[in-house]
Amino acid sequence: MSHCHDEHCDHDHDDLPESGEQFLLFSKIDIDNVRCLNESEPDSGKLVIRPWDERLEDSKFVESDADEQLIFYIPFTGSVKLRSICLRTDRSDAAPSRMKVFINRDDVDFDAADSYTPTQEFELVEGSNEVVEYGTKITKFSSVRSITLFFPENFGDDTSIVRFIGFKGEWTEVKRDPIITVYEANANPADHKIPGAEDKMDHSVQ
Repeated sequence: MSHCHDEHCDHDHDDLPESGEQFLLFSKIDIDNVRCLNESEPDSGKLVIRPWDERLEDSKFVESDADEQLIFYIPFTGSVKLRSICLRTDRSDAAPSRMKVFINRDDVDFDAADSYTPTQEFELVEGSNEVVEYGTKITKFSSVRSITLFFPENFGDDTSIVRFIGFKGEWTEVKRDPIITVYEANANPADHKIPGAEDKMDHSVQ
């Protein structure tokens, strides 16, 4: 069961999708291109982005390395109207206490995360072992191609732990019109005659 953290559900609860399969976006994530910065184990950040029915699995988690900060870059395979971010962290003080969210940027590292203005910022729930759902300001998240989650601090531990990240919203395929270009390998001068030019030959040079 997930709980909407009502401090940040600044839209009507009727507008927030239930956990029905039609709103879950795991299958629309470009998982191969997910990146996690400051993870203690390589590729462990990808392990927390998984199907909804695996959200309570404790064997898969990511722990930060050098300090308590973590950054996740998560691209989608199309355009997403993002309604909520679902997090399961940790009961201990290793749970992140804040989250800054950036959309449609692939250049957010730790220096940039401190200087860029986030699309939205959240104060996170402390001491929960359940999935907590944080509602977005939908008008700012209506056309999301990628999302970056920055966890700058936790509730007092040396490192941070995240156990599950999920998303709810509506996905739209992005269609690209093919660009058709015709290249002429060897131009034939006969194909480029100017009408009447043959009747205007220059006889000035004898």
